[in-house]
Amino acid sequence: MTAPTPTAPPQRPSGVREVIGYNWPMYAAGLSAVAGGLALAPRLPRVPATLARTGALTAAALLLGSTAACWWVYDHSQLYSLDWLPDLLPDGPGDHLVLSTGLEETSRPLAVRHPRSRQTVVDLYDPALTTEGSIRRARRRVPPRPGTLPGRPSRLPVATGSQDTVFAVFAAHELRRAADREALFAEITRTLRPGGTLVLVEHLRDRSNTAAFGPGAWHFMPRREWLRLADGACLRTVTETRIAHLVTAFAFRWRPA
Repeated sequence: MTAPTPTAPPQRPSGVREVIGYNWPMYAAGLSAVAGGLALAPRLPRVPATLARTGALTAAALLLGSTAACWWVYDHSQLYSLDWLPDLLPDGPGDHLVLSTGLEETSRPLAVRHPRSRQTVVDLYDPALTTEGSIRRARRRVPPRPGTLPGRPSRLPVATGSQDTVFAVFAAHELRRAADREALFAEITRTLRPGGTLVLVEHLRDRSNTAAFGPGAWHFMPRREWLRLADGACLRTVTETRIAHLVTAFAFRWRPA
C-alpha cells in the first residue's frame, strides 16, 4: 500500500519548541532543580551551599546545552531537507518503506523529493514496547499519515523482497528490548530486494552526544549496537555520514550469500 503524496505544503517537522513540548516533564524537573538549588543555597552552611549552587548550575548547563543541540539539529541543519541523502543513495530510494515507532516526519519530505518513488509507511508504535512518555505526547500532536499501516517488529506488513530501500529515522532506538531490535532488522532484510539498502538515522551514545545531552544520551544506542544488528541481519555497511555533528546516517546493504 502506498501512502498518498502530499498535495499541500508539508507540516513543518518538529523543532526545538516541539522537543520541549514532548519532553516538558524533564524540563520542569530541570528548572525545579535550578530554582531549588539557588533558593536553598543562601540558607545553608558553606559546603552544602556550594553543592547546591553547583547542582543548580549543572542542571542549568544541561538544559541549555541540550536545548541548543536540539535547535542545531532539528531547526538549523539539513536533517529534514534530506540534502545528505544523495551521498547514501545516489540513485534515489526507489520503492521504499518508511518505519515509525510513534513520531514519523520523514515520509513527507521523501515523497516531495522523490514523487515518482513508491512509498509505504509502517507504524510500529505499541505502548508496551515504546514506553517513553515523550513519544505518547508527540504522537498526539503528529498522528500517523493517512494510509499508514500498523506493524510489529517481528512482522512488517509488506511483501518479501519488495523494497529497494527501508528508512528507519530515529525509530529503531525506541525499541528498548534487544530482541525486538533484532526481530526488526531480520524483517528489514526480508523485505529488501537483493542489493537493497537500509538507511538508519540515529543519535549515537558517543562523546559528542553525551557532551550535548548529558545523561539523556544513554537513551541512544552506541554505534557498535547498530553494527551488531546489521551484521546479524546480513546487512553490510556501505557508507555513513554525519549530520550536524550529532546525528549519524548509515547505509547498510543486503547482499545475499
